[in-house]
Amino acid sequence: MEKWTNRRLDGAWVAVSDWVPTTCMRCAVGCGHMHQGADEGYGIDAARGDAAHPVSQGLACARGLRESKAPDGEWLTRPMVRSGGELRQTQWDVALSRAVEGLQAASQQDPDSVAVLGSGQQTNEAAYALGKVARGGFGTRNYDANTTLCMASAVTAYYQAFGSDAPPCTYADISDADRHVIWGANPAVAHPVMFRWIQQAAGEDGVEIIVVDPVRSETAENSEHHVAPAPGKDLALARAVLARIVETGRVDRAFVDAATEGFEDLLAALPDATDAAAEAGVDMADVDLLADVMDQRTLVYWGMGINQHVQGTETARALIDLTLATGNLRPGGGPFSLTGQANSMGTRICSSKGTWPGQRAFEDPDHRRLVADHWDVPVDRLPDDNGPGPVGMLEGEPEAVWAVATNPVAGMPEAESVRETLEDAFLVVQDAFHTETTEVADVVLPAATWGESDGTTTNMERTISRVRPATDVPSGVRQDIDIIATIGSRLFPGLFESTSPDPSAVFNEFTALTEGTVADCSGITYERLDENHAVRWPAPDGESSGGYRYYDRDADDSELWSFPTPSGLAQFSTGRQGSLPEPTDEDYPLTLTTAREADGYNTGVRSRGGEAGSLVARIHPETVEEHSSLVDDGTLTVETRRGSATVAIDRDEGVPRGMVWLPIHHPATNRLTLSDRDPQSDEPNFKQCAARLAAPEAELPPATAD
Repeated sequence: MEKWTNRRLDGAWVAVSDWVPTTCMRCAVGCGHMHQGADEGYGIDAARGDAAHPVSQGLACARGLRESKAPDGEWLTRPMVRSGGELRQTQWDVALSRAVEGLQAASQQDPDSVAVLGSGQQTNEAAYALGKVARGGFGTRNYDANTTLCMASAVTAYYQAFGSDAPPCTYADISDADRHVIWGANPAVAHPVMFRWIQQAAGEDGVEIIVVDPVRSETAENSEHHVAPAPGKDLALARAVLARIVETGRVDRAFVDAATEGFEDLLAALPDATDAAAEAGVDMADVDLLADVMDQRTLVYWGMGINQHVQGTETARALIDLTLATGNLRPGGGPFSLTGQANSMGTRICSSKGTWPGQRAFEDPDHRRLVADHWDVPVDRLPDDNGPGPVGMLEGEPEAVWAVATNPVAGMPEAESVRETLEDAFLVVQDAFHTETTEVADVVLPAATWGESDGTTTNMERTISRVRPATDVPSGVRQDIDIIATIGSRLFPGLFESTSPDPSAVFNEFTALTEGTVADCSGITYERLDENHAVRWPAPDGESSGGYRYYDRDADDSELWSFPTPSGLAQFSTGRQGSLPEPTDEDYPLTLTTAREADGYNTGVRSRGGEAGSLVARIHPETVEEHSSLVDDGTLTVETRRGSATVAIDRDEGVPRGMVWLPIHHPATNRLTLSDRDPQSDEPNFKQCAARLAAPEAELPPATAD
């Protein structure tokens, strides 16, 4: 019986086609999908898990399937340009000409007058192409991706500890671990398929889940133990645990002596365990629980609760220190940062954002020259540092901004000032959906989305797999890589061979640049991915595929460790808990924190149907009662030094007293958050700022302008 759908084009009912294997681009687990597109017209009719995909073996979360098949966002179907203060539909040639003129005018003043902002929602190929235009065309320092808003602290910590941004662990380690410590993360919401694997592993006798989080999250509800430090005091807790391990004689000295350096310096900087526990706001019983856990074969996972902090890098390193001190850097254990966006890992190795492709260092002149030769551009055009990060880029008030698959007006901290900066700049927005950022754009370029794109993606365990289109797109929509190559070719003739490059050729260009690096992908081809479905880097030849990093065994079964650091050894750190950038006081006595909701990926544009809806704050009932005189019809106003928002109240005992919890990607939330950054990673401190409650405003400020 023939099936019908009205996906993508309103009112156009079309027949469906065969199943096409692809990869989900919702989160970074990298689940294999099967998509079924339309025989006539456009759209995805159905989506299911792909049993042949080696990563997920048929598993897929309901949200990933739904947002692939039937996203609720408002589609962009025609290019638009601003005329007379209004965005008006136009033809592609007109929109592209306007985009090129505006970007070129700014670039001719100063390459750094152009800011380019990419995304973890791009394919590897599109991210590589965008980086090539930004660094090899414009030559701007002001290029980054929204992945820096969530992963930069973990990336910096990996580099400092191991010499490479490569998580040691893989998904195979989950079933081998005896303990799962989930610190500042909520995979039950953010990574449902991965959390299912963790729960399955914890179903074995004696295997436990321990959650460290100020809030009793959905993950904590499904764990054996919950440790709740004071907001922003995770570094103090991690140091208390390590101090307790040291004073009770449980350091793996054989591993520390053979594979690490800097441990004596760390010992000299360690606080007293009892003092650090008090600073973290926990009992010593909690410290002993976590110290005992590290005696086991333990995976330590962490997420945005660690990274999005002014000491995010130091805290991530303190978690790595726990694994090093206890010898938990072997299969079945180790430090595993949980990546948020689908292709954050891909942008890290291919996009020329934090490093040149293959993790080639910006400060190395030989790497810079090699990239220039590969791209056939003057070496002095390439910047010699990776720039100030997304917040710093916009604080510099660029003349022109090109934003691809990202929504900074909703997703950046101190979002009202971000909006003002973008309104003052010449703004090109390339996206599949209407967002708060497209509203202020001068040019809007409609791009293809999941199920319509051709390329590859890289998940959080370093595994590359194919993204394949199951449907064509309307005539008003183009592939990301085609838009990027067209603009790049018009601005910088010769930078691309074609304005519609073959994604496989772009992939081969990228992988050739990684040959011989710590992130070698040169042994991966589309043909190999077609045959094997997925390959984990490093893969320097057509047969190899990366496993657990930095660890091996020799012919005599002796353990070997090798790290791409100058000494070849893993590095301990000496960071200690500092003060919060905006502590509570008499005027603002509450702590505002933010976290992801189940439908809050990518600022929620695929799940909220173009309307943000009311902003719901989770607040402890006692805190609500203390402010009961301010409550009006179940609402309050949350105020910080940067703005205010009226919220509906969700009385939640899982939120500590004195805290207000808001969903990070509701467009009203980041009007309130703080743009202070980690000085090492440039990642903003989204998680803690001072707040107070007030009577509801007369009218809820619109989250989305008309």
